[in-house]
Amino acid sequence: MNVFVLCTGRSGSMTFAKACEAITNYTSAHESRIKLLGEERVAYPLQHIEIDNRLIWFAGALDKKYGTNAFYVHLQRDANAVAHSFNKRWNNNFSIIKAYAETMLFQRLEELMPQDRLAICRDYVDTVNANITSFLSNKPQKMTIHLEQIEAQFPVFWESIQAEGNLEAALATFQQKHNSDSSNTAVQSQSLLRDWYKKLSKR
Repeated sequence: MNVFVLCTGRSGSMTFAKACEAITNYTSAHESRIKLLGEERVAYPLQHIEIDNRLIWFAGALDKKYGTNAFYVHLQRDANAVAHSFNKRWNNNFSIIKAYAETMLFQRLEELMPQDRLAICRDYVDTVNANITSFLSNKPQKMTIHLEQIEAQFPVFWESIQAEGNLEAALATFQQKHNSDSSNTAVQSQSLLRDWYKKLSKR
């Protein structure tokens, strides 16, 4: 079975990918085929977990190749936090928020006020999440995972795909920051995980 983790970006996807490295009966990767075209863009090996925030823009090809035979995850983080995170990335190379503003919304970046930029970030987050929700509406094998609830939901994901390996090591990954920004969501996740381990030790 193939597993696809869809998201807006800035939602813990890289950390999620790192956690999946603890799974031994699946391969896993983060944005592993982003430069390929056509059918090659979605040509993933069997028993593979792919985490890629750009995959939703190739929903037609993904649906054609895998349809209802794959397991899908909608990885989410607080929408306001994601928007603020994207708002710090206007000058980054290959910035998807800059591409969205310029090519999808026909905006001139030099004319945008700070409040306009944040509004575009929020629009991007809402648009991508709506696209993912629509794409998954007819998929029988799926789940939504919230970054703020990762300590409870990642074990459910693990069981849902019948993962094998080191779950404890996977959960410990969420205590680390990967591709982080200055928001406090990662810190919140660390605190939640510490509470989870405390509860586990008392059993």
